[in-house]
Amino acid sequence: QRFILENAETIATVACRESGKTVIDAMVGEILVTLEKLRWVTVYGEQYLVPEYRDSGLMNMHKTSRVEWVPVGVVGAIVPWNYPFHNVFNPLIAALFSGNAIIIKVSEYASWSTKYYGQIIKRCLEAVGAPTDLVQFAIGYSDTGCTLVSEVDKVIFVGSVGVGRKVMEHASQTLTPVILELGGKDPFIVCDDADPKELAQLVVRGAFQNMGQNCAGPERFIVYDKVYEEFCKHVTDLVKSMRQGPALSSDFIDCGACVHPPSLEGYQRFVDDAVSKGARVLTGGKRNKEFPAGQFFEPTVLADVTEDMLIAKEETFGPILSIFRVEGNNDDEAIRLANNCRFALSSCAHSGDQQRAARICAKLEAGMSSVNDVEGTTYLSQSLPFGGFKDSGFGRFAGPEGLRGLCNERAIVQNRVAFLKPSIPRPIAYPANGKGAAFCMALNQLLYGCTVTARLRGIVDIIFASLPA
Repeated sequence: QRFILENAETIATVACRESGKTVIDAMVGEILVTLEKLRWVTVYGEQYLVPEYRDSGLMNMHKTSRVEWVPVGVVGAIVPWNYPFHNVFNPLIAALFSGNAIIIKVSEYASWSTKYYGQIIKRCLEAVGAPTDLVQFAIGYSDTGCTLVSEVDKVIFVGSVGVGRKVMEHASQTLTPVILELGGKDPFIVCDDADPKELAQLVVRGAFQNMGQNCAGPERFIVYDKVYEEFCKHVTDLVKSMRQGPALSSDFIDCGACVHPPSLEGYQRFVDDAVSKGARVLTGGKRNKEFPAGQFFEPTVLADVTEDMLIAKEETFGPILSIFRVEGNNDDEAIRLANNCRFALSSCAHSGDQQRAARICAKLEAGMSSVNDVEGTTYLSQSLPFGGFKDSGFGRFAGPEGLRGLCNERAIVQNRVAFLKPSIPRPIAYPANGKGAAFCMALNQLLYGCTVTARLRGIVDIIFASLPA
């Protein structure tokens, strides 16, 4: 933690050179969230990994019952290219703290930075006297990932749905458990009593943080008819004022480059399809001609997006802000639009009435939701589990669930005092004496009878069932 704070500028610069993001995007998305994870884990993590004592039940009242969390062994993490620093340290922190070793396969589009990050990890392990080979990097393509999946004790995969299915299929051959985080198409609902001008900065930060290359980030802005035009105006005016360019060329750059070359073709496909079906490009909509040799796609605002368009169905993972209109200013229609999606990662709703926003959030199909704030804020609470369902995957990072998810649960019962010995009552001992069934019925009445009379009757019946034949 101290090293990160003292070297934040260098760490951010490396992340910027690797991914093209701005320094601000790196400070927020790479460093701040990593520091918060470290803080939460070191302050609160241990209490969720110590043995947990639980109720022993009536038959075991003479025993203690506990759950122990046993490290799985070696965790394999296959991580994407969008946050090269945090995507390494996020699974690393959880794996090491819960007692595991970890092998991290980084994306081939974000492997250069591992030279520097690997040195950080090695020096930190040396400083605490831990084996320096507890953390390993695997650099390569799909065959490297396949080998990793088949050799580790648990897999964490963050990436696309298509590759996630392949990871699951390969893991099934060795019955290796997996955690899948497969992205999202997060809804950002703006009710008719919300203030579009007040929301504009939040909307644009949510949409264009890291050029929209976020697993949990708003992609579908579902805006009520009453405030629709005002919302479009304030957001578009702000986006038009943003400067794009090489991230480290100036402190006044708002938008950097995109990481994945094929994705830029996908962005253009989304825009062209939407326009052909009636959407309006309010700003952007194409590659930035000022940087023909770079991977720069203009921050784009699309209005009048409808459910039949590709961009309404597929994860964008890029700098396109899509606006949907809610006809009739109807909460149920907004919820229907939000839930009409195969992804269910994160979500948020905004209203002048916080309770209204909370009621809407409660009906959204998502693993995470934020009331009157952008959905990514849930990740700033590292005590909360991170993950979704439907095509967004399953399993959780962060919180107690994230630490325990990298352990095997072991249930243990033990006599409260050592001199107690197990014994089998004569009526149910071998060989049968004909009174076993009556004894069991009486025992059930004694322990679980619904009235005092029933339980007293159970005592009497046990006595008779225990008498010699």
